[in-house]
Amino acid sequence: MSNPTRKHTALPKAQILIEALPWLTRHHGKTVVIKFGGNAMVNEELKAAFAQDVVFLRHAGLKPVVVHGGGPQISAQLDRHGLVSEFKAGLRVTTPEAMDVVRMVLAGQVQRELVGLLNQHGPFAVGMTGEDAHTITATKHRPEIDGELVDIGRVGEITEIDTGAIEALLADGRIPVISSIARSQDDGHVYNVNADTAAAALAAALGAETLMVLTDVEGLYEDWPNSDEVISRLTASELEKLLPDLSSGMVPKMEGCLHAVRNGVHTARVIDGRVQHSILLEIFTDEGIGTMVVPDEASTEGEQ
Repeated sequence: MSNPTRKHTALPKAQILIEALPWLTRHHGKTVVIKFGGNAMVNEELKAAFAQDVVFLRHAGLKPVVVHGGGPQISAQLDRHGLVSEFKAGLRVTTPEAMDVVRMVLAGQVQRELVGLLNQHGPFAVGMTGEDAHTITATKHRPEIDGELVDIGRVGEITEIDTGAIEALLADGRIPVISSIARSQDDGHVYNVNADTAAAALAAALGAETLMVLTDVEGLYEDWPNSDEVISRLTASELEKLLPDLSSGMVPKMEGCLHAVRNGVHTARVIDGRVQHSILLEIFTDEGIGTMVVPDEASTEGEQ
């Protein structure tokens, strides 16, 4: 006869699953765009946990789309090739030679590894870049520094998104893994696009329920460095007021969140990628663990 007390010890597990039920119901069939980056991208345990989370979302009836960059890996490879990493206005100066390395690292190394991790759990992940099927089209980006437009090489500004290939993959139950590279229709060149910006643009174009951006901080701090109190929720307008004072690394992430919620995405979240299973904690529990941005009109709706 089986031991009833042993059965009893499993009850908390059932409780946890039941707690997730309202979130499972709410998110079923919805698209979630996840920007993969930071420590989660270089730490083996975090990478494995990330892959489990994304596959879990897929099995729970959501449609995850993963977008990635690869700053640390690109810098390491440029070093090996004797090419200098230079940044202006927070963006990598990208010569044609550097662009070849960027493309090789993103599409041939980072993306391949991520596809491999996801596919340990089943035939889900399909890797592509923004070049494929005109998914992301860009034009040359010239940032303004001290009132002047500066040429920083093959850095792209997104002009158009075509979601056809991604939607076909999602309809087939696949998980698209997208490298943030784009082609220009003006000059035919390939451009390096900021992955936060690309994830936000794709989330908006796909009509995603949620954009999630993994970072190496707990979220957006209320009064950094004086306090490490994280703002757990704010509206698009509140975020817009804070933008000028944010640290340079946080700007593309928060601008991306702002773009997403102003263009039809219900919530955009910056979450701590250093916490294992942070994605599941954020989507399926009340205790959100990062900063959530909502559209202005949603500010009264207490949505999570």
